[in-house]
Amino acid sequence: MTGTGAEPDGTGRRRGRDESEEERADRMWTELIQEVRVAQMGVQILFAFLLTVVFQPTYRELSDTNQTIYLVTVVLGACATGALIAPVSLHRLVSGRRVKPQAVRWASRLTLLGLLLLLATTTSSLLLILRVATGDGFVPWVVAGVVAWYLLCWFAIPLWTRRHHTAG
Repeated sequence: MTGTGAEPDGTGRRRGRDESEEERADRMWTELIQEVRVAQMGVQILFAFLLTVVFQPTYRELSDTNQTIYLVTVVLGACATGALIAPVSLHRLVSGRRVKPQAVRWASRLTLLGLLLLLATTTSSLLLILRVATGDGFVPWVVAGVVAWYLLCWFAIPLWTRRHHTAG
């Protein structure tokens, strides 16, 4: 085969997959869609919940600051939903056009953007909920700790793993 992924590793053995660019794109697309399904579910549930808050009688009792945080959170949730559903639309509109490798790259970028927007949505949701529930001054510290945890789990560990365990 004339695969792009399997190259000699210096010992005469081949490493990686022996797959064509199209085969690699098919595999990566399948993996990406599985990952997106998890994120889509989370952002859609969060967004649906956020949409109901404004219809609660106590919404009008929120301070102007909390109402602003809520509105920003809803917009972030809408943007995250759009970015995480975009790979489906992208695939549907370019399917059969022989551009799968390019579609995978764009879908991957949109998914990463969606994850960043989901992080922002979750952060602002947590900020709003804790402000309303407690009103205490420690809320920003708790939110900062949760954001640090998300950054560690979602980005730092994966990037560290990529850097330290990627061959070549």
